[in-house]
Amino acid sequence: MKVHNFNAGPSVLPNEVLYKASKALIDFEGSGMSILEIGHRTEPFIAVMEEARNLVRELMQLDDDFEVLYLHGGATTQFMQVPMNLLESSETAAYVDTGVWSNKAIKEAKLFGFVDVVASSKDSNYNHIPKQFNIPPQASYLHITTNNTIYGTQWHMTPVTDVPLIADMSSDIMSRSMDFNKYSLIYAGVQKNMGAAGATMVAIRKSMLGKVTRKIPAILDYKNHIDNGSMLNTPPVFAVYISMLTLRWLKEQGGIPAIEKINQKKAALLYDEIDHNPLFRGTVAKEDRSLMNACFIMDKPEMEDEFLKFCKKEDIVGIKGHRLSGGFRVSMYNALPYESVEVMVEAMKYFSLKKA
Repeated sequence: MKVHNFNAGPSVLPNEVLYKASKALIDFEGSGMSILEIGHRTEPFIAVMEEARNLVRELMQLDDDFEVLYLHGGATTQFMQVPMNLLESSETAAYVDTGVWSNKAIKEAKLFGFVDVVASSKDSNYNHIPKQFNIPPQASYLHITTNNTIYGTQWHMTPVTDVPLIADMSSDIMSRSMDFNKYSLIYAGVQKNMGAAGATMVAIRKSMLGKVTRKIPAILDYKNHIDNGSMLNTPPVFAVYISMLTLRWLKEQGGIPAIEKINQKKAALLYDEIDHNPLFRGTVAKEDRSLMNACFIMDKPEMEDEFLKFCKKEDIVGIKGHRLSGGFRVSMYNALPYESVEVMVEAMKYFSLKKA
């Protein structure tokens, strides 16, 4: 059965990744052992870890100052690990509040130093990206969330700033071309565009580290992870392996520039239907619409459950909106086929005609 998987995360994976992973679950590269059984410090897995890290560097075209890590704890752990490593208790970090996840990051940062929320779209239920704000020149860094999964907004420009720029890219990492070297630290849960749930990718400039005076627990110190090749403790072996396979797949597609064209095409098709179908209405400022997560509602909310049931019959899954935003959310990550968006659009058209 072909299911059209629009889940916001964990999300759809390429079929060839699933096939290769299924074989490795039984016998990893002829070892006679499952990928779940091999030692993480053995040569076969060290090779997996190094290939995954090197593929991140290659696909994102990172310069030599960057180190790439695969860590536990999800992006949520990074909300506190970033300020713990980079924010002195007497210093201030600048944050832009564009949704639930940036708000959580702000709360965690306040445990380690001062926080200046330089802009927020909270008053408008996070339906746009703030455009005008001032960044204090003495700020230790500026933190943004490049794509807001719950509300469907996305930064389509990189803030111009003289302070180090830090980004949570969990839901749009490697989905579009950008100069990643403008950032000093990038982190992302890998379960949307880079693999399966269980690992977090961190790309960090080594020059950012070693500046705070506080004592940092060993397992939370980025320097320790760098010194140990991202294997300070047992890494999430299977999640790293799936990420490596997914990055291989992305490279085979032509890398980020190629997948960006497909993502733009998918988003254009869906948003055009949202804008022209009388039953549906977008909830985000058009200039800030996410290519990854399209959020929309019905002007007649009483019809939403009926539409969800109709979609389920059409093998369309994962489109119910988050409880904070309501309506619908269609997530179009890298591995989602264009054909699935076509099916979604046809379902919207048919349902509209049936209700006309």
